[in-house]
Amino acid sequence: MHAPFKTFVGKDFLQQPAASQSAVIIGFMMFLVPAIGVPSDLMLQDTLKSAVVAFGVLTAALLFFWQQRQRTAPLLWHGLVILPLLLMAYALASMAWSHTYLAAVEAIRWFVLSLLLWLGLNTLNRDNLPTLAWGIHGGAVVASLWTALQFWFDFGFFVQGPNPASTFLNRNFFAEYAVCALPFSVYVLANLRSSRWLSILAFSVAFNVVALMMTGTRSALIALLILGPVLAVILVRYRAQFAFIHWSRVNQALVGLMLTASVLGLGSVPSGNAKIIAEKTGTTALERSVLRAASLAKTKEYTEGSFSIRSVMWKATARMMMANPLTGVGAGAWEVQIPLYQNSDTSLETDFYAHNEFLQLLSEYGVIVGGLFIAVLFAYLLIAAGKTWRLQGADLQEAPLRALTLASLLALMIVSNAGFPWRLASTGVLFALCLAILAGSDARLGFRETGFAASLRWRPGFSRAMLAGLVCCTVLAAYITQQAAEAERKIVGAIKLGNEIIKLTQAGQIPSVEQSVKQVQNIREGIAINPHYRKLTAIVANQLAIHGDKKNAILIFESIAASRPHIANIWAYLVILYTQLGQSSQAYEALQQLQRLQPDSPRGQSLEIMILSRSGHEAQAAQMLTDYFNRGGNEYDMVQAGYTLGLEMKNWSLAIRALALRNQIWPRLAVDGYFRMGLIYASPELHDEAKALAAFRAGLQAVQPEEKDNFRQQVPEDYRAKL
Repeated sequence: MHAPFKTFVGKDFLQQPAASQSAVIIGFMMFLVPAIGVPSDLMLQDTLKSAVVAFGVLTAALLFFWQQRQRTAPLLWHGLVILPLLLMAYALASMAWSHTYLAAVEAIRWFVLSLLLWLGLNTLNRDNLPTLAWGIHGGAVVASLWTALQFWFDFGFFVQGPNPASTFLNRNFFAEYAVCALPFSVYVLANLRSSRWLSILAFSVAFNVVALMMTGTRSALIALLILGPVLAVILVRYRAQFAFIHWSRVNQALVGLMLTASVLGLGSVPSGNAKIIAEKTGTTALERSVLRAASLAKTKEYTEGSFSIRSVMWKATARMMMANPLTGVGAGAWEVQIPLYQNSDTSLETDFYAHNEFLQLLSEYGVIVGGLFIAVLFAYLLIAAGKTWRLQGADLQEAPLRALTLASLLALMIVSNAGFPWRLASTGVLFALCLAILAGSDARLGFRETGFAASLRWRPGFSRAMLAGLVCCTVLAAYITQQAAEAERKIVGAIKLGNEIIKLTQAGQIPSVEQSVKQVQNIREGIAINPHYRKLTAIVANQLAIHGDKKNAILIFESIAASRPHIANIWAYLVILYTQLGQSSQAYEALQQLQRLQPDSPRGQSLEIMILSRSGHEAQAAQMLTDYFNRGGNEYDMVQAGYTLGLEMKNWSLAIRALALRNQIWPRLAVDGYFRMGLIYASPELHDEAKALAAFRAGLQAVQPEEKDNFRQQVPEDYRAKL
């Protein structure tokens, strides 16, 4: 059995073999990724984690190849390495015909994971695997500490969305990582020999479980429920290979008691976070996990809850798959193409990811590439599980870690059905490392069937070429990281300035010119670096439109439309803004794009009427509305357009017809409708006293009793006394 985590520093580190040194770097990386986060919202959490992964993998690879620069002996290869390389190759190819930027991001992601998988295959062994396991466990403990502080005390050092999110922005991201890391925590505990650390380590494992429960993430809770019995079976079946079999009975009982008491005790401490309490889904970790898991049995969850939203995304993704079965829509292009496969009345993307890794992979990479990846991956995992179960004799030394690694992948596969963990730095890198551990074990066990372990001929020139390539990759990674950080700092800075301006305006104060200029400067510079931050830049565009800067709002919406050309709402915003600035030709071009996405939609017709009325074609617009009403049309946008245009043109019959239709179809608006109708009849142009009085009386009759006096006070004085 192996001793606890060893620290390699200074000369001790330099004296370790290349494999051990690289393993220490990888282990330290796995500690840092979940443990650290960004204290400011000027950088996204996963951007930092992605940078840690990229530089951690590249540093380990550079060290490895530097020490192998004279090597002539073969290295290891495994068929699993081909899987991410296949996706990388497809992503590079799809840059030519799909979304270039997003495909490039996918290619880089799969390159880093491929490199890590192959590097782990050649560096992780029985001696240094405990180092990796301790790194994973240590990182999970620190991340769990932040989670507990957020849950109990509303600790606000790290920027979060749904609380408690640790350093992950979203609590689901933390929960998915925590449940996948749990088997490695169990490995560390079960192999510990030193009795003085048993209680502390058992407490830390229980602490991680409680932190996971604090999130209430249902996919992770389901994975935890399945993982519990699986881990128990592994510990019992391979007990002779674990150190805990040599513990005294007192220590075994102590560990069991510490695990149980810690989960029950810590899980019963109530939350002090007002945001969590306001959710009314439990104030303790135990209560929260039970209530959240039980919510899956409620019908409302599938009609109004998050599952109903995700089912909409899954159905749209299925339509995308059926429309592009062989080649998919291109690596990373799901978020670009998904509007085309949503319901026709959907104006914005339901989300930016499918929340199902398998569906998204098939929709982007197609059946040929994506389907092959999934089929081979699952076939390998099933074969690896069977081989692990059948190990005997001396080979049983490999069984515990193989089984626990497969348990981690089982948890990952479960949460992958309701999230996107492969795309996150923390869980994505854990995915690659689990495959690397299994591949390395295959090599040690001599599993050399087709697609399993094999020798890779090596020459010193190969190492030198790899070093040169990795140096270039490191420089590129530094540049990409700097550009991503700068773009996010500029764009998020613009959002924060926009929020300040809106608050000042709502408080009746006038924002400074410097604030407005700085906001525009930030967003322009951010978009110049990266015009594809659709999740963030639209916020700034809306802010600018709210406080009247239509020209700059248009520039941002144009950049979004260039990157995401199938979002109906973006084109609708452009139609409105172009029209307000008198740019009729641009407005018509944007309208054509909207009608491409939503042909014959009432909104498209109402926007066309708006363009006509603002460009001197009021009569044509009025005729379009009249024809629409004559055909029995009654969509709200068109009815409202009829009233607005009738009022502007003083076409009273059109305005009154629109109001009468609105009162009939939307009775909750009848009070306002009758009041406006009364004002039209009372206007000097019509001056129909009887109809005006009838309209005011109808409105007074429809208004709530407590609002009747307020309604009377707004009626023109000549009619007030006659009510």
